[in-house]
Amino acid sequence: MFYNEEAIIGIDRRGWDVLAMTSKWESTNHTDCRWSMPEVLLPEIPDYAVVITDFGAVGDGRTDNTDAFRQAIACCVNAGGGKVVIPPGIWSTGPIKLASRLELHAEAGAVVQFSKRSGDYPLIASQFEGKPSIRCQSPLDAEDAEHLAITGKGVFDGGGDAWRPVKRLKVTAKQWDNLQRTGGVLDKEGDIWWPSVAAMEGAALVERLIGEGKREPKDYLSCRDFLRPNLLSFRRCGRVLLDGPTFQNSPAWNLHPWASEHVTIRNITVRNPWFGQNGDGLDIDSCRYVAVEGCSFDVGDDAICLKSGKDEAGRTLSMPSEYISINNCTVYHGHGGFVIGSEMSGGVRYVHVSDCNFMGTDIGLRFKSARGRGGVVEDIVIERIRMTDIAGEAISFHLFYEGVEGSGSARDEWFPATAQTPVFRGIQIHDVYCDGADIALLVNGLAEMPLEGVAVRRFTASSRQGVICHHVNRLTLEDVALYTEESPLVRLHQSRDVDIIRLDGTGANNDGMMLALSGSLTAGIQCRDPRTAVTQRAVWAAPDVDRNAAIVRPV
Repeated sequence: MFYNEEAIIGIDRRGWDVLAMTSKWESTNHTDCRWSMPEVLLPEIPDYAVVITDFGAVGDGRTDNTDAFRQAIACCVNAGGGKVVIPPGIWSTGPIKLASRLELHAEAGAVVQFSKRSGDYPLIASQFEGKPSIRCQSPLDAEDAEHLAITGKGVFDGGGDAWRPVKRLKVTAKQWDNLQRTGGVLDKEGDIWWPSVAAMEGAALVERLIGEGKREPKDYLSCRDFLRPNLLSFRRCGRVLLDGPTFQNSPAWNLHPWASEHVTIRNITVRNPWFGQNGDGLDIDSCRYVAVEGCSFDVGDDAICLKSGKDEAGRTLSMPSEYISINNCTVYHGHGGFVIGSEMSGGVRYVHVSDCNFMGTDIGLRFKSARGRGGVVEDIVIERIRMTDIAGEAISFHLFYEGVEGSGSARDEWFPATAQTPVFRGIQIHDVYCDGADIALLVNGLAEMPLEGVAVRRFTASSRQGVICHHVNRLTLEDVALYTEESPLVRLHQSRDVDIIRLDGTGANNDGMMLALSGSLTAGIQCRDPRTAVTQRAVWAAPDVDRNAAIVRPV
């Protein structure tokens, strides 16, 4: 069925609430962005310094320097704060507990190698994957501290290969054989290698202890091998600076600031093996006033990720990640280049991402959640992003990540909207280029809470498929050029009030099909093009689509 009628249901142009305030940064590239970024405050560290060798540290890769680090930090604390200098060498140590008004400075040539013995890491009350958890203390750990800095050109290695399980499908046959020679055990299917029996059996034991109401760290001692720490965990901290070092080989996530304010992360390198389980790069979790700039990521999971708690725990805490600027970063590998979710139950808002490169990631810009999460993601501006060789979607909104229906494709089943229903709205993406992807833009929204108020402008992509949208309201596609292996260029299912302005590109089969519509709720589709590249004959609709749902006309 083709559309020859010029009729359309009116597009709802209602806006959403945005915050206007004064600050040092404000996006000027689009008039719809009326919020601005406050100044992110840097730490103030007293002009006092000690060197770890003054306390007996030996950089031979064999000596345990845990006590030397502890003494050096205590010396600075007693002096009212200062800098702990780590000179060139291989410095073996257990976890380092940082304190207020402290700078840890690793000079070029310094490698801090954290212990691979789980017994060296005390169990503490911490946070992981959006919920309060008992975990092993992180190698770089701080809580309720202010004015913290980790600087220099050195390397912090978390020794993660001694902690992480490895899936057989993620490594070569030779790597798999070499891994088994190091020891450890295989699960009963022979598909996952674990560093110890205790690590392999830990998940079931932790679940049982939680069910029994066990909340004390001592209750979890038998699970220690399973309770992998993040390389860096800063909880409820303020005025934090990470500037210069390489952070690599984390047992779980790499960098995890939680419930913290005024966090500056710049000029760092974050590395994990691509097969590293839970090997996220940077997880900004329930934080506000955060600036990330000039950083490089090559990791085994999501690279730059914004979170705010999971399900009821996140909604109860109600601490959104907000006022976040991410600029001039490069991601070489990761499940997602820039990611929001899936743990976003406390909300994410007032975010600006610009001038980033994603090369070889599974997904480029990734938004994910599910029924059960709740939370609101809104007022997001993303601009000037370059991508190459994306395995999946260049831009992805997936509200079926896990939950009632499990992961997978969008479905039309409707559930009552409650506080557990996630909301994504008010998102602007423009000036994006992608050379190689499976899908240019994918939206899998919820039937009861469609994606709302999204604008994609000046987007050029070469991909197997173009734009595929399920359950989206008030979508703008403006100056979008798609060069695809399959047609049509745009598919809309159960979507309303979509404004397509100057759609260009070609499908490989050159059948002229630009737009396909399906779903009885689809309505208010307007295609505007001064060249009439999208003609009435280039629009196909399924029988369940109202004949007056779409119009094609010059601008």
